[in-house]
Amino acid sequence: MPVGTAGTVKAMLPSSVRSTGADVILGNTYHLMLRPTAERISVLGGLHKFIGWEYPILTDSGGFQVMSLSGLTKISEKGVEFKSHIDGSAHFITPERSIELQSLLGSDISMCFDECTPYPVDEKTALKSMQLSMRWAKRSRETFGHQDDRSIFGIQQGSVFRDQREESAEALKLIDFDGYAVGGLAVGEGQEKMFEVLSYAPDLLPSEKPRYLMGVGKPDDIVGAVSNGIDMMDCVLPSRSGRTGQLFTQRGVINIKNSRHQDDPRPIDEHCSCPACRNYSRAYLHHVFKSQEIISSMLLTWHNLQYYQDLMDCIRNAIKLNLFDKFVDEFYAFRAEGDIEPF
Repeated sequence: MPVGTAGTVKAMLPSSVRSTGADVILGNTYHLMLRPTAERISVLGGLHKFIGWEYPILTDSGGFQVMSLSGLTKISEKGVEFKSHIDGSAHFITPERSIELQSLLGSDISMCFDECTPYPVDEKTALKSMQLSMRWAKRSRETFGHQDDRSIFGIQQGSVFRDQREESAEALKLIDFDGYAVGGLAVGEGQEKMFEVLSYAPDLLPSEKPRYLMGVGKPDDIVGAVSNGIDMMDCVLPSRSGRTGQLFTQRGVINIKNSRHQDDPRPIDEHCSCPACRNYSRAYLHHVFKSQEIISSMLLTWHNLQYYQDLMDCIRNAIKLNLFDKFVDEFYAFRAEGDIEPF
């Protein structure tokens, strides 16, 4: 899922995002509640109409941003008191308020309010955080209720501790969500530790409902996550990398800012169907990036989003054809050749 933090996937029109094959985009409750406010968006017809996106939208609960962006926070059983990173204004968000905000936005998939446990963390602190999140999950579900046209997902916590992940999963299953997320990963623990947790954490959640890994990731993170039973992912990486000149391809990463591309007539990737690859050379893309032209962010972001959607399409087709193991082997074989830059 491409991330549209403040109601826009940066440097992209909604129609351009859709053209890559994206079915769902992410909106951020924390950012939208601060500016322009969920209430204003609701009055203007909801987030779909406000941003011009006719397809599903998933909104996160705002919990991660509250903890990571707002500076000083005060966490209690009731909720979280924090200050806006924009103007320092004081706010208080509870599980009930988080669900209300997501309802005002009109999202199709809401997330329960949780505390994203930091890493590294000791077992005692992680346990306290996880159990608080489970109590907040119950309150989130009770506030949301059961709706025919909208869904709510629970979020498994427990850091890197298996017994805590098990306890969290059992609590969430008793509450009975429409889907389940594996939270508290991609927060600094590294890929090896993340995969260690993913080797068991998704299997603790119902297999007949969507399983969503939040905030991931690089292409090999995605392939590894799917290998361990994950169905859904989101990350700012494709668009953020595009804006900084880092481009993803089957064989590795291209840094378009490097001088080796200034005379290169080739496309980024001859097999890619995005406008950057169909219509422009690496030399041109190098030029507009170095010149800080706006079109650089547009084209490079478009390419990365297309790469990610193509990757997901290949994964889905391989699963349908019962060839996923072969796909994984070939994926890593290409990447084993190293960074594409020397080519």
